[in-house]
Parts: sequence; C-alpha cells; structure tokens
Amino acid sequence: MMDAGNFIQAAAIYALPIIFAITFHEAAHGYVAKHFGDMTAYLQGRVSLNPLHHIDPIGTIVIPLVSLALGGFLFGWAKPVPINFSALRHPKKDMLWVAIAGPASNLIMALIWAFMLKLATWMPGNYFASPLSVMATMGVKINIVLMMLNLLPIPPLDGGRVMVSLLPARQSYQLAKIEPYGIIILVVLLFTGMLGAIIGPLINIAINLILQLFGL
Repeated sequence: MMDAGNFIQAAAIYALPIIFAITFHEAAHGYVAKHFGDMTAYLQGRVSLNPLHHIDPIGTIVIPLVSLALGGFLFGWAKPVPINFSALRHPKKDMLWVAIAGPASNLIMALIWAFMLKLATWMPGNYFASPLSVMATMGVKINIVLMMLNLLPIPPLDGGRVMVSLLPARQSYQLAKIEPYGIIILVVLLFTGMLGAIIGPLINIAINLILQLFGL
C-alpha cells in the first residue's frame, strides 16, 4: 500500500491519461455506431470528447483510486455508451466495428503517448521533460491495459461483442447469454489474481513493442 504522499503524486499523474483513455474509448463506440446507423449515443450526447459525459463516479474515480492505493492491478470503467444494435444497418456484422472501435482508440492513444515520451527524451534538462516522461509512460500503460482488458472475449466487454459478431448464429447466441454475468466473471477473475495472470503477459508484450517502435 502507498503512503499518502506517493498516492497523491501517483493519482495526479494517472488522472489525465485515465480521463483521455475512457473519454476517447467511449466516444469512439458512439461515433462508429452513429456511422453505421444507430443514433442512440449521439442523441444522448455521448458522441463527445467531454469527459463529464462518460465518467462513472464509482468505476472511473473510486475503483481506480482504491486499486492504485492498494498497489494492485489498475481497474476501472466508464459509463457504457448506449448502443441499440438492432438499429445498426447490419446488426451482427456492424457490431464488430462498433465493439472494436474502443480498443482501437486505446491503441492509437498509446502510440500518441509513446510519441510524447519520445518527445520528452528530446528535451534533456527542460523543466517539463520529467513530468511529461512520467505521464506519457503512464499513458502508454493505461491505454494498453484498457485495450487488453476490453478485448477479453467476455460479453459485455468489447472482445465478447466481437466474438458474438464473428461466431456462427448458434454459438453467437450461446455466448451472448453470458452478458448479464460478464462483469461478475470479470470481478472474480480480478480478485482471484487470474485476470492479471491472463492479460499481464500480453500487456507487457504490447507495451514493449510500442516502446521499441519509437526507439525507447
């Protein structure tokens, strides 16, 4: 567990990357759904880069702060963007693109933060270089964690929706029935340590690949 000073410092550094990560992730779902014919998120103001439209007080603030304080696996969520899949022009096929938009936005943001980290290395001695380096490092890590977490093939996570889209009708229906229990399954995996064991190595591989891409 962190002491108070380190906790406040870490929370301040994590805040901006987390807010950007969840905002772009949720807005991406809404934007792609709108593109394929579902106006639900758009009409509710969720196709927006305003973080206030996406923050869930418990999932976005309380849970990440608790997991950070305990020094465990960073975990949290935003208010899910409302998607009416039946309103999509081709519901089963278009579901794939709506679902994958969130993790794709996290990958793009991880690349942007990696560039910012590279930029920090080009400013030795600059007053902003050190805090930018720390924040950018956190930005890469947070976005890759969210990407990998959401790609788990468990409905209602994005990976589960992708699988529902890709599987034949019968298997797709069976997987979709798990959705009401998906978050419970995720929480059990988290508190048993299995979640970190499953996606931890993948997170490390993805982070290392991105850092190598930018020569870091």
